[in-house]
Amino acid sequence: MNNSFSWKQDVPASLVVFFVALPLCLGIAVVSDAPNVFAGLIAGIIGGIVVATLSGSRLGVSGPAAGLAVIVATAIGEIGYSAFLWAVVLAGVLQLASGFLRMGVIAYFFPNSVIKGMLSGIGLVIFIKEIPHALGQIKVAAGPELGFFEGIAYGPITITVISLIILAIYESKWVKGQAWSRIMPGPLLVVILGVALGVAFKGQSMLELLAGHHVNMPGSESMEALLSGGQDFSSYTNKFFGQFQLVDVSVFKDTSLIYPIITTAFVLWIVASLETLLCVEATDKLDPEHFATPTNRELKAQGIGNIISGLIGGLPITQVIVRSSANIQSGGKSKYSAIIHGFLLLICAFSIPQFLSMIPFASLAAILFLVGYKLAKPSLFIAMWKKGYVQFIPFIATIAGILFLDLLKGVSIGLVIAVFFIMWKQFKSPIVFDQVGGDSKKLQLHLTKHATYLRKASLIKALNDLPEGSALEIVYTGDGAIDNDIVDVFQDFQEEAIRKAITITNSTK
Repeated sequence: MNNSFSWKQDVPASLVVFFVALPLCLGIAVVSDAPNVFAGLIAGIIGGIVVATLSGSRLGVSGPAAGLAVIVATAIGEIGYSAFLWAVVLAGVLQLASGFLRMGVIAYFFPNSVIKGMLSGIGLVIFIKEIPHALGQIKVAAGPELGFFEGIAYGPITITVISLIILAIYESKWVKGQAWSRIMPGPLLVVILGVALGVAFKGQSMLELLAGHHVNMPGSESMEALLSGGQDFSSYTNKFFGQFQLVDVSVFKDTSLIYPIITTAFVLWIVASLETLLCVEATDKLDPEHFATPTNRELKAQGIGNIISGLIGGLPITQVIVRSSANIQSGGKSKYSAIIHGFLLLICAFSIPQFLSMIPFASLAAILFLVGYKLAKPSLFIAMWKKGYVQFIPFIATIAGILFLDLLKGVSIGLVIAVFFIMWKQFKSPIVFDQVGGDSKKLQLHLTKHATYLRKASLIKALNDLPEGSALEIVYTGDGAIDNDIVDVFQDFQEEAIRKAITITNSTK
């Protein structure tokens, strides 16, 4: 693997990844209902500096992931942020253990229909959650819920529409082929333009943005005081690092929180690991050198990253395909591009909080609309439909479960339906007996030793259909021991075989 640092390639690539990651870190914190958008920056910083350093991935970039936003928002609403941070830490411990237990192949055991349904469901939830921000509807602590068209503001709507047009232009093949589009990514341009429009709308009664329409970035007042001489540098530094929220041990005094913390950690562990491993696979395919990332090492790195992120107040971390592909397309050659982008996020959060506080939620909403759309493209629904009901029904069931219940229940429903179809397909696949010498009662059955319980139903049916007085030879092929379920089928058939005068012999090929 070529993982040596290259100034000419890794530094420019790190800048592009930074420009892509910054608005996404803030946007994902918003859609996750984190009490402080700084939590998204923490995850991005740890994902860049810590995870990239420990990972064996050449070009993968980690940070807060849109795929976890639904889980995070639900958990924060149910158990509070302090308890949620412990769930992140525990999920990291589980990931670390998974790496040592060599569970890096876990993603391959989930049907594609369920995985695609999970990602599409998450995309739709993100899209729905961002509609109020796009319309300028400000959350109120008390009072009736706003209707769909109540409380809308024309300024945020204008910014949302313009931002979406820009992002759509950036998605065109012509723009993607231009070198300047990599230097100035669409999300960054949207953020800069959103800030500029917010300033331009001041004093405009119809368009002016209110306080609740902007990102609330702690520390912006402190920076203004530092620049004006109202406080010294050490005070500013202390206030900055005070934004890192250390986990609170007193949370466990409330024993009712222990179970939801554990269940949340379990869900985060599964989904974060799946998203990471799927991203690793996709990144390796995009890698010009086609380097194969060691998946178990990646789980260890992600686990340590999530432990640290949770301990200091950050959101959960996964490897992210958007940032990883931006790294590859920008010419990144080693993991140092991801590491440098993490330091750039840290420097940015420390030095320009006042600028970050000027970013409209509407700009982030437009970026997240695009993220949600890419996760739930109409073309994906069409493609799954064309694959037949065996793929389409689990796909749709997973999405419906996520939309109307929650992510874990949605994935569970989709998985159960997918497994049912797998078993049904196995059952409908007939077991064929070969006639020996043209004799209809001298039969052979070639059965692999790897046959599992999935063949159980069809095997029972085939044995029960054997004519009386048959002589059946079972020829086992392959290595290893015969599955216990298959052995039990033949043992259970012994009485029926005696009654029908059927002889059964075994051989190995």
